[in-house]
Amino acid sequence: MIKIRKAKKEDAGKIISFQLAMAKETEDLALNPETLTAGVETVFEKQSKGQYFVAESEGSVVASLLITYEWSDWRNADVWWFQSVYVIPGFRRKGIFRMMYDYVKNEALKNGIAGLRLYVESNNFPARKTYEAMGMSSEHYTMYEWLR
Repeated sequence: MIKIRKAKKEDAGKIISFQLAMAKETEDLALNPETLTAGVETVFEKQSKGQYFVAESEGSVVASLLITYEWSDWRNADVWWFQSVYVIPGFRRKGIFRMMYDYVKNEALKNGIAGLRLYVESNNFPARKTYEAMGMSSEHYTMYEWLR
């Protein structure tokens, strides 16, 4: 049985390990553990930065995601962005992200959130297929970025 819940500070270590694994798996990138740890801890210390949600199976955290906020003046409401989505390999393709999405969407509806967004690597076809199957679309925008 999978349980979705808002993450607690005690989940930070698991979330950090997930992010280290995801960066290596998706971009062959070795993140700086100290920087990542500070970044995850900041979310728990400053709620204005975002909030984590986790999925548990038999008391063990098996997935996590981060929600960050974007203000929409057009809608006079926040839009929530899914970020840092990670499901451990043995639990993939079992509907866990869909359960997490539904949970977060319900929270968004209760809180007057204007919408949900996410970005995905162009070449990550399994993820794109998952998001499209859930009714999300990529038809409106192309994302550009500058990162240091």
